[in-house]
Amino acid sequence: MAQEIATLAGGCFWCTEAVYTRLKGVSSVTSGYIGGTVADPTYEQVCSGRTGHAEAIRIVFDPDVISYSDLLDIHFATHDPTTLNRQGNDVGTQYRSAIYPHSPEQEAEARAAIERAQADYRDPIVTAIEPLSEWYPAEDYHQQYWDRVGTKNPYCMAVIPPKLQKLQKKFAERLEA
Repeated sequence: MAQEIATLAGGCFWCTEAVYTRLKGVSSVTSGYIGGTVADPTYEQVCSGRTGHAEAIRIVFDPDVISYSDLLDIHFATHDPTTLNRQGNDVGTQYRSAIYPHSPEQEAEARAAIERAQADYRDPIVTAIEPLSEWYPAEDYHQQYWDRVGTKNPYCMAVIPPKLQKLQKKFAERLEA
């Protein structure tokens, strides 16, 4: 089984992680931080907006089962790529929409995905393609948040079910049984 890595930011990592853990061909999703200036930042530091990090997810996937292009299409369908440094009520650079390509091929696919996705949005897509930089896994209590405790969190209950409904509606064939 071949494995590749995708790193995406689309707002709160609890919300993006909940989407990607349900996909065929995805073997792991880790919440974490990327793109900042502080080594090994804490959640509190990142939430301050002063470290430059984005809340992001790192996806390990089998490209023979699900393509990087599919992962990007799901990314654009399950968050708002037209709001700069914001997803809903989450505001700040840590909630930016960004793609961190792991290769020149992934960068080219990211550019193509932005072009494809623009047809679905009236406003311009502001998703950044940022250089891959040091990745820091988030603290353990953030991992698999939705599946462990998210249904007890009013924020998650307001944000994640609509994302999962979009996923089911547009990408049902990509979901685990």
